[in-house]
Amino acid sequence: MSRSLLFVETKPASAEQVSDYHKWHDDVHIPEMLEIDGFVSARRWQPDGTDTFITLYEIDTDVETAKANLKAAFQSGRMSPPVAVDTDTPAIMRYLDLISEASR
Repeated sequence: MSRSLLFVETKPASAEQVSDYHKWHDDVHIPEMLEIDGFVSARRWQPDGTDTFITLYEIDTDVETAKANLKAAFQSGRMSPPVAVDTDTPAIMRYLDLISEASR
């Protein structure tokens, strides 16, 4: 089983829309993402001292398959349009392959 992550960094469209931004992510976008084959979990983070937010999606398939599945979901209309997301600033998206792991 492959283990990868999709890193996505976005920000709210405005300070007044932060609540709507979080609600859309938590109630709409992440559930839709987790319906896509290969996407198994999501965690949201806020970097210290920024107005941006990061979502890390755990993927249990190879990156190319995950990309194809995500593209198919968008093309088929299974993904809702963003709400309260700053679309003037492109999202930063990176797929990450696991190269090593340690835990305690």
